[in-house]
Amino acid sequence: MAENDGQHLTSVNDGEGTIDPYGFERHDDFESYKNMMNEYVAVLNRRSTRWSKLLHEKPRIEKNLTVKRYVRKGVPNEHRARIWMAASGAQEQLEKRPGYYQSLLAMEHDSKLKETIHTDMHRTFPDNVLFKSKAEPGLQAVLYNVLLAYGHHNKAVGYCQGMNFIAGYLIIITNDEEKSFWLMDALLGRILPDYYSPAMLGLKIDQEVLEELVKVKAPAVGQLMAQYPGIWTLVVSRWFICLYIDILPIETVLRVWDCLFYEGSKVLFRVALTLIIHHQPEILRARSLPDVCDCFKQITSGAFTLDCHTFMQKIFSEPGRLSMATIEKLRKKCKQQILDEESGQP
Repeated sequence: MAENDGQHLTSVNDGEGTIDPYGFERHDDFESYKNMMNEYVAVLNRRSTRWSKLLHEKPRIEKNLTVKRYVRKGVPNEHRARIWMAASGAQEQLEKRPGYYQSLLAMEHDSKLKETIHTDMHRTFPDNVLFKSKAEPGLQAVLYNVLLAYGHHNKAVGYCQGMNFIAGYLIIITNDEEKSFWLMDALLGRILPDYYSPAMLGLKIDQEVLEELVKVKAPAVGQLMAQYPGIWTLVVSRWFICLYIDILPIETVLRVWDCLFYEGSKVLFRVALTLIIHHQPEILRARSLPDVCDCFKQITSGAFTLDCHTFMQKIFSEPGRLSMATIEKLRKKCKQQILDEESGQP
């Protein structure tokens, strides 16, 4: 597949004009999406000009304060694959191991892995015209290849639900099988700590880390949530495991991913904390477990999250200071607590 030039997506159309540039049908919120995009397009054009100039002057992307600032303000679609690949270390891996991806596809495949991936194919973005099996040229075959290759590459993980959505987004943006594979490797192998292993220990730890952070940054919400044991798993496990896919609007998810590939997993906490802090009054009105769950569903949609540019500014201001060192310290503490509980230690 050719690398995404930023243009192929805009041609997707079902004749009714309710399909966004990424192939998703948007019957319910198309008008609000269109209105947001009409304003956002001016921002995108400005960013695109600045990125083109930066990349022309410095073709090799180095991590520095200028690039970090540019990433936080959004990477235009035509440069996304390149920036994600460079920032995450995926490009380096691809260059180090030429032909490796193809060798994974050429090997004999585990029948159980093939069957598990096949089962999830039709569940992946049923509302996206690019992934419908009858679509020409459909992306289901590409998705299957990326997931199969990754399952053989990382046998400890194999395949688990949620990975199909992540691979799907990567394919939409890069339009390149091999790059999507190496970006999966960067996310699952280096950026996200042990989210997709059978025990999902990293996911459990990060839910508890978020709980600890909320106690400090939104103590009233922390007290409310403490009344309901196990509540954090119910309300935020999908946020983390799907990296906000199908939780936040697509433009917002892609902006979050720009920063995730560049700055690492602490970005996921910034997003969660911003949603919680910003909607504290609504959350505190909840009077029961179903109320809380419903509220956490509501706070991810609406004007606040649809306006991706303002939302991204908020995630770097509303939660205040949040260093990777703080998160690592909390992860260590929470991991020990979970392991003690599982082994029956007091």
